[in-house]
Amino acid sequence: MSDKKPYDMNSPEAKALIDEIVHGTFVKEGTMVAFPMCFPGVTVPIVADESRITALTLATDGRVYGGTSGYRSHLFIGMFHGVTGMVFDLGVVEGANRCAAVSCGRNSFAACVNGPAGGRVVTHPLCGMPFDLIQEWGFSRQPVKELGEPVKGEPILHAVSDASGSVAIGVTPSRVFAVDIDAGKIEVLGEVAGAGRIALGPGGKVYGLDGASHLWCCDPKSRKMNCRAVALPRGTWTPDHVRWAGDGRSGLLYLADADGNLFTLSEGKGIVGPVGRAPLAPVGPMAVTHDGRLFGSCGLELAKLFCFEPVGNRMLNLGVAVSVLERRRYGYCFGDAVTGRDGQIYFGEDDDLGHLWIYFPCIQVRATT
Repeated sequence: MSDKKPYDMNSPEAKALIDEIVHGTFVKEGTMVAFPMCFPGVTVPIVADESRITALTLATDGRVYGGTSGYRSHLFIGMFHGVTGMVFDLGVVEGANRCAAVSCGRNSFAACVNGPAGGRVVTHPLCGMPFDLIQEWGFSRQPVKELGEPVKGEPILHAVSDASGSVAIGVTPSRVFAVDIDAGKIEVLGEVAGAGRIALGPGGKVYGLDGASHLWCCDPKSRKMNCRAVALPRGTWTPDHVRWAGDGRSGLLYLADADGNLFTLSEGKGIVGPVGRAPLAPVGPMAVTHDGRLFGSCGLELAKLFCFEPVGNRMLNLGVAVSVLERRRYGYCFGDAVTGRDGQIYFGEDDDLGHLWIYFPCIQVRATT
């Protein structure tokens, strides 16, 4: 006999869960499509235990590049414009089991990967694949180019592209570094007690956690570091659970603490907030679409989607991710997010047999006079 007590279906928690299921737990606005990590019907998906999508970025032509984590780390490209509709596996990065970040340059993209020996940077040429996949086509894989270790023996925590798209700024537990993607050069910029993810923010500067009370700031143009640059408000600034999302049009930077509280950082105003609170904590990957709305995931294991509307500071619970087109799939855990060319948002599923999820937000209805 088991000593475990039976679940009380009459408890307030159980009743709340049942009510939520009955009244629509799953995504309530917009449409989500879970796209397999392959060219459907033509190629084989990246194997299940190597397909956790933990890094995404967007090239200027609208194509998505990313990296996976698991038993081994893969690089990939996603094409969803024109007559395409595919994810192509660009190959395994030997000796790596986690991809921390990817950034696109003009001719190549850089991937920050980690393995038993620490973190290193590799590059791969951007893919000039055919845009019409109805006609005859062919693909080839090119080997990655090793750029080296920013700091010997240390993992790379995260990296982001600068405003020019030619340089990536990254962080390890002890250093901030820059990668000239196309030139293939790594430069250490300064010392910092690196922790968690970083973000491109106001003025084209890169920000990251500097302890539990401040942010450090790096100017990619001058390559100058400024420690303790911005004071953090009261919050739970646990490095593993702090998330960021930048609005490329307004320059506003959103940041969420470990309790799901949402703040904004803008030039001249510092950090404001909290302006809202996500339905669950901690907050997962977030991205801002072209109309200024912020979309993201929140919660552990069974994540929900949310939308923050800056006009009125309105927070919406959109429910659990589900894709019902062609094949039904539920999305419970996401590793990264990036805004697409046309305002759609790509979410990388951080789970075995991970899919690249494409979220098409609902169009806002404008009031007529």
